[in-house]
Amino acid sequence: MLSHMDPGDTAWLLVSSALVLLMTPALALFYGGMVRRKNVLATIVHSIAAIPILSVVWAVCGYTLAFGPTVHGVIGRPDFVFLNGVPNTLHGTVPTLAFVAFQMMFAVITPALISGAFAERISFRAYVVFIIAWSVLVYVPVCHWMWADGGWLHQLGAMDFAGGIVVHLTAGLSALVCAIAVGKRLGYPKHRVLPHDLTMTLTGAGLLWFGWFGFNAGSAPSSGHVAALAFTTTHLGASGGALGWLAVEWRHRGKPTALGVASGLVAGLATITPAAGFVAPWAALIIGLAAGALCYRAVLLKDHFGYDDSLDAFGVHGVGGMLGALLTGVFAQKILNADGADGALFGNVHQLLVQAMACAVTGVYSVALTFGIVKAIDATIGLRVTESDEREGLDATQHGEEAYVDAVGTASDMGVEVPMASAEARRAPSAQHS
Repeated sequence: MLSHMDPGDTAWLLVSSALVLLMTPALALFYGGMVRRKNVLATIVHSIAAIPILSVVWAVCGYTLAFGPTVHGVIGRPDFVFLNGVPNTLHGTVPTLAFVAFQMMFAVITPALISGAFAERISFRAYVVFIIAWSVLVYVPVCHWMWADGGWLHQLGAMDFAGGIVVHLTAGLSALVCAIAVGKRLGYPKHRVLPHDLTMTLTGAGLLWFGWFGFNAGSAPSSGHVAALAFTTTHLGASGGALGWLAVEWRHRGKPTALGVASGLVAGLATITPAAGFVAPWAALIIGLAAGALCYRAVLLKDHFGYDDSLDAFGVHGVGGMLGALLTGVFAQKILNADGADGALFGNVHQLLVQAMACAVTGVYSVALTFGIVKAIDATIGLRVTESDEREGLDATQHGEEAYVDAVGTASDMGVEVPMASAEARRAPSAQHS
């Protein structure tokens, strides 16, 4: 029998779980619009297929390893394999199954974020093996360190309200490793790949914004003041991200772009995530503005260093997650959330050092384990499709389907690589992000 369950908290957590689930199809649209039409279905299915695959992984072993009784603060015990013993128990003021479902949606979208790094060239078989291995070996342990009772980073006082470190930093840095390991798309960077449908991308960005209220505000322990704070700071962080990106892009490129708005608001959302329930609304706006400006510059690094992070998972999520985690250590106020701590701006420089340490440790761990996973996959079943399959497109070669059977488009729409000079003449290179 359940006792002391709060119906309001339970209802909000269930709604938040549904909102976070919506974010994965939204990510599919966001990413799908930025690839060539010959790869749109393959890109979308990366996100959609992650839902059933990783939901099962979470139910079988992910939840118990992430939130089971701790083993020296490193990993959870396998007490709840297949969710055994979870029904009819409470997690705080909500049924444990509601908490399991909410965290399941986080476990689903995090590996899907990485797919933006190797879009248009990874085999679907390799992708499935990768997301399962990465979820168990990277996401689950870091989740335990930060969020589980007894997790060692949690015990040290590291703060990550809704996943700036657990979700965005781990996924973003892993995306960079994957982009380098899989290699560049054929012809890149001599031939720049153009987005085939920015309307789709903007729709996905809008749905991500909507779903993110569940992602952040749902991470509050109850549907009270902290949830309201996280809801408000999430919106202001996204707004600041969009404005910051547009301002820098307008100055740098001479034109503000629709893709810049979409990319900026997602950067703002990723960056405010670790801070959402710990900082004041004015600080959230500053964090968002900083995110838009810095993440815009971060996506340009691939041109300088020559790696092909197709859809800028590292520049937006990796850099945004790290920035947000560090700024949490600057702007956090304990008066706003008794479970938090004051940041450096309010006299507690130690908190900033703890945040930096948490970023460094999880970053090194994510990079090392991801490198091992991709090398193992490449040595066994192979990571990349053949050159002929890549030229034909992954929709046909990996899935036997076409997204636009009767449509007639431009050369780039049909999957033809466009020479750089022509590409630059046809668009303002925001985030797809040249």
